[in-house]
Amino acid sequence: MRHNICMASDFFFPNTGGVESHIYQLSQCLLHRGHKIIVITHAYGQRSGIRHVTNNLKVYYLPMGPFYNQCVLPTLFTSLPLVRYILIREKITIVHGHSSFSALAHEAMFHAKTMGIHTVFTDHSLFGFADGSSIITNKILKFSLANVNHVICVSHTSKENTVLRASLQPHLVSVIPNAVDATVFIPDVTKRSQERIVIVVVSRLVYRKGMDLLASIIPEICHQHHDVDFLIGGDGPKWIDIEEVREQYQLQDRVTMLGAVQHSNVKNVLNQGDIFLNTSLTEAFCIAIVEAACCGLQVVSTRVGGVPEVLPEDLILLAEPSVKSLVEALNEAIARKRNNSVLPPEHIYTRMKDIYTWQNVAARTEQVYDSIADDPTTELAERLERFCHCGPFAGIFIIFLAVIDHLFYIFLEWMVPRKDIDIAVDLLHPSIQSNQKDLPNVQLLPRRRLHHGQTTVEYQLPRLRPRKR
Repeated sequence: MRHNICMASDFFFPNTGGVESHIYQLSQCLLHRGHKIIVITHAYGQRSGIRHVTNNLKVYYLPMGPFYNQCVLPTLFTSLPLVRYILIREKITIVHGHSSFSALAHEAMFHAKTMGIHTVFTDHSLFGFADGSSIITNKILKFSLANVNHVICVSHTSKENTVLRASLQPHLVSVIPNAVDATVFIPDVTKRSQERIVIVVVSRLVYRKGMDLLASIIPEICHQHHDVDFLIGGDGPKWIDIEEVREQYQLQDRVTMLGAVQHSNVKNVLNQGDIFLNTSLTEAFCIAIVEAACCGLQVVSTRVGGVPEVLPEDLILLAEPSVKSLVEALNEAIARKRNNSVLPPEHIYTRMKDIYTWQNVAARTEQVYDSIADDPTTELAERLERFCHCGPFAGIFIIFLAVIDHLFYIFLEWMVPRKDIDIAVDLLHPSIQSNQKDLPNVQLLPRRRLHHGQTTVEYQLPRLRPRKR
């Protein structure tokens, strides 16, 4: 069954990260399977309008700038005219939101339900229940998922967390892990040092990734082992803490700081090391340890979240999120390296290359789309009834917002009728397009071309045409 799918999130290229890579890779595989995929995100600097990237993947960069932490300001109603126009123009049948942090994803799914379109949500993170930010985020997630058709989590731990936070029925939540492109992350032992043992860290330098632990581990390991160096890739507010440790213990020649690393260069960084260290305090699914294992590195990680589910037991050393436990695990990994008792990188790669593939993720996600395709459209009264279970006061507030959104949608249906919205021509995946004999002759008119390592074409967003009176 062919679907017209809209991926919605604040996080997409040119920004880099796990969610951005997930959306891009999943979209490419779904395109290859014959589905129509578009992406809705906010503008990044001068990148605004419509762009076509690899394999005719269309990306709508809405004229909204980021407000905080790469997310737009949650305004709810102001995004409805553009989101409605795009969903009608592209004949979207499923809106797939990504990330609990993304305000744009929640707004797109909220508007999609107002329009009677099915929704799917993928949760990429774990949250607590006690601190203020988690309480607010969990309440918003409960509103957003009250009427969702299906939810996808990246690990079983993440599923339990999401079910509790959003008060969902477990049968509405599926577990589909992340994946890695094994054709990119290939071991290359020629880049490793023959005289030194290198511990690699590739991560955002933020508190959640355990950078305070790393700052305490570095001087301890360097004091115990004079032939061990650290190679750290990433940027963030905890950069200054690592720099202070380097200067305080005079480790400038043993601790190398690379700064922000492009995803295309991560494999080159990993292949320079012998051990990969992950110090995260919370993690739904750590894709970095999968990439490191594919490159043949020993993996040392904290035992948090969904991390114990990711790799086989003989390919990872797990430790508690404490300095003492992580130092002991690193000492064991270093001893294995010196005794030459580690598995050959080629053997690890052979085991890992077929475990997490994007083709498998796309096939399982397609099954989710097929399962909700015949779900009945949720009427306004039923939506409002579900919102009543979100709390006596908060529930009334969200009901008020849903009614206003519905009235605004009715106004837009009168002001800008569907018949006045041009339907976009479907641009098929090249492998599918080559098999089509009678494709329409369509001429695309770009506003300008940009060359930043990939070919992209930019278009101006269509203007809303008022109804003729």
